[in-house]
Amino acid sequence: MSKFMDWVDARFPATKMWEDHLSKYYAPKNFNFFYFFGSLALLVLVNQIVTGVWLTMSYTPSAEEAFASVEYIMRDVEYGSILRLLHSTGASAFFIVVYLHMFRGLLYGSYQKPRELVWVFGMLIYLALMAEAFMGYLLPWGQMSYWGAQVIISLFGAIPVIGNDLTQWIRGDYLISGITLNRFFALHVVALPIVILGLVVLHILALHEVGSNNPDGVDIKKHKDENGIPLDGIAFHPYYTVKDIVGVVVFLFIFCFIVFFFPEMGGYFLEKPNFEQANPFKTPEHIAPVWYFTPFYAILRAIPDKLMGVIAMGASIALLFVLPWLDRSPVKSMRYKGWMSKIWLLVFCISFVILGILGVLAPTPERTLVSQICTFLYFAYFILMPFYTRLEKTKPVPERVTG
Repeated sequence: MSKFMDWVDARFPATKMWEDHLSKYYAPKNFNFFYFFGSLALLVLVNQIVTGVWLTMSYTPSAEEAFASVEYIMRDVEYGSILRLLHSTGASAFFIVVYLHMFRGLLYGSYQKPRELVWVFGMLIYLALMAEAFMGYLLPWGQMSYWGAQVIISLFGAIPVIGNDLTQWIRGDYLISGITLNRFFALHVVALPIVILGLVVLHILALHEVGSNNPDGVDIKKHKDENGIPLDGIAFHPYYTVKDIVGVVVFLFIFCFIVFFFPEMGGYFLEKPNFEQANPFKTPEHIAPVWYFTPFYAILRAIPDKLMGVIAMGASIALLFVLPWLDRSPVKSMRYKGWMSKIWLLVFCISFVILGILGVLAPTPERTLVSQICTFLYFAYFILMPFYTRLEKTKPVPERVTG
């Protein structure tokens, strides 16, 4: 085995990669519960790719046969129903773990210097995931798939001058048809997974170049022993690989319980109108995107003007990209930031959740008013950040991690 590895290492840096990214990559020893979600996101990505490949073997991307092929997978393909439910539940699980992963970044300042590029790559992954999920949502060719795509694509028509042409270019037709379904299938199965995998590699490489953050926001590279090993660091393998396996086992228990007993999750993971074939002549009673898009959909609906609503929705995502340059706090972790940062983070999270709930529900004057208030608070969190992070009084940060 040793001779074989020597032969491989002479031609490919297998041992070097293993040491650089696992056995000799030293991570802070005070990782907590929130640090499970990065590895869980990777696990769900693998689940989506593997189940997706198997589903494509029996799926037909045409307007005439798409819905029937999904029914065929569910009823006649061996283990087809499990594969389909693993994939559909995995889509929601992906966004749950990604949102918790992003929350950890906000909580402990993982976007601050020198990790700005780690955050930007992470946000690009999030943007690609949104595109991937949107493209995949049309493929079952159910009522909500069809009309949800109709609503979202029509938003591009609000763009002055090029709006109508852009909308037609995205659809590939004058209305959503088999051509749209076919190109969305190609993007969902081939193009976007390649982009996501590439961005994940860049995200991990950037992270391992600067080192992982920790709940204290302390740089563990400052204090090393005579061998150059951080005093507050431990090798990622075997310590955190074993710890992550515990998280994976717990996650899989919950994930499989949902897959086998509550795959629809009350209509949030699999909407009831989507069990009916797409019909351009029959509009569902209430059209809403799937739950992980609803906070941004609620922001869109909160603005009376269509163009301004589209701009606000785009800005709500774009602001996340510039977060590293908005936070002027001298400390990273929320443990040592002032009371203003803590309150604003709480307000932001509550507003985001409320917007998500309102985006699922049919609009009423009262709900629109609440959406407008939450939209204002959402943007205020980012716009006011340079001021309250610079003005607030922070606690002294310890020299080494506190455990």
